[in-house]
Amino acid sequence: MIQPTLRFVPLDRNATATNCEVQVDSQDRHTGQLISPCFSTMISDVDLEQLAEIELRKDEEEQEVQGDLPADVLRRSSCVDTSHPYYDVARHGILQVAGEDKYGRKLIIFSCCCMPPSHQLNHHRLLEYLKYTLDQYVECDYSVVYFHYGLRSSNKPSLSWLRQAYNEFDRKYKKNLKALYVVHPTNYIRVLGNLFSPLISHKFGKKVTYVNYLSELREHLNYEQLSIPPEVLRHERLRVAKKGAPARVPPPRPPLPSQQFGVSLQYIRERNKGALIPPVMSETVSYLKGKGLRTEGIFRRSARVQLIKDIKKLYNLGKPVDFDQYADVHVPAVILKSFLRELPEPLLTFALYEQVQDIVQVESSLRVTVVKQVIEGLPEHNYTVLKYLVCFLHMVAQESIMNKMSPSNLACVFAVNLIWPPHDSVSLRALTPLNIFTEILVEHYRTVFGSRSAPGELLP
Repeated sequence: MIQPTLRFVPLDRNATATNCEVQVDSQDRHTGQLISPCFSTMISDVDLEQLAEIELRKDEEEQEVQGDLPADVLRRSSCVDTSHPYYDVARHGILQVAGEDKYGRKLIIFSCCCMPPSHQLNHHRLLEYLKYTLDQYVECDYSVVYFHYGLRSSNKPSLSWLRQAYNEFDRKYKKNLKALYVVHPTNYIRVLGNLFSPLISHKFGKKVTYVNYLSELREHLNYEQLSIPPEVLRHERLRVAKKGAPARVPPPRPPLPSQQFGVSLQYIRERNKGALIPPVMSETVSYLKGKGLRTEGIFRRSARVQLIKDIKKLYNLGKPVDFDQYADVHVPAVILKSFLRELPEPLLTFALYEQVQDIVQVESSLRVTVVKQVIEGLPEHNYTVLKYLVCFLHMVAQESIMNKMSPSNLACVFAVNLIWPPHDSVSLRALTPLNIFTEILVEHYRTVFGSRSAPGELLP
């Protein structure tokens, strides 16, 4: 009888499990003789499922020895409205939206440790819920963080489900997915990658990044805004303790006098001759007003990562930036969003977060009045900058026939860049009131901002 086995084939002599290729061989149980690797093409789905199961059980055994077992997910209950069309799945908190990454892309988080045992979760409904959630964001560029820790034999989907999921996530979903970060990968996940390699295009494969330590995410994401399950954090501490801590992230340097990103509005104003509108905002808005108002999907696209880094560096060094030389109107759009997202405190301030959340409790006919009252509570400088920004977004919305960016679409992009909670990421549930509040700001700009002007204020 022939039994399929796995072996890792290093791609170079310094290879690790990360850059090994999984080769499926076949071995006769009685003779121990290896059959030709080409036999792997004949292995059934059942055999492949068994191979993956073997690797998963090895992971579980290693975790058990180390005392690193996932907590009982049955105790978890996410704050999801019972009227949610996928409440039975959403209540587990498997999927979260955590604002945007450092390059202006919507960030979706999938946490395996939140998945209950398979007999308590309808995986067909899970797939529908994934598509339902992604459908709200796939028109924009987006990234996915996949926390692998917590996937066990008891809660893993079948390989046939994974294959179905990959096939159902057609070009609409894959085109605008710019990065997939696989956190704490094990041999199981790498085996799956190799077993599914015939289905996965080379272009899609280049989007996948393995992340061994959470600290590695800081380069790409706003780490403090990530929604990381406590089980994953505990697993990370055990990994660090066992392997030794990875290279420490150096402490942040004091900001430069000309710093624009990652510093407060007050800091920028004091070092720019009292200018009410930060230079990054005035320059990007001015450029987009002249050349981007009718660009379809403006603010929905990302730009080259290195290019964005280079432009931010120029701004922080106080050097001039000429957007014409980049020949891409989406570049200043990304820079504007990045500036807002990297403020130490959001433009709408932490103090107003709960009031913004409460907008869903207000009758629709009264919401514009309530929004106006809420922003009246902003500090004068924040109010002035917000009014300048929303005035411009109102101009963008007025060209929505051409650019497809209605107040609702702009709210989906800008809400998480205008406000977020002080100690956590924005949950899926919290997104709805943020989007409603921002949509009202944009659509009813003249009513909301009409009665208050700051001395010397500027408008686009």
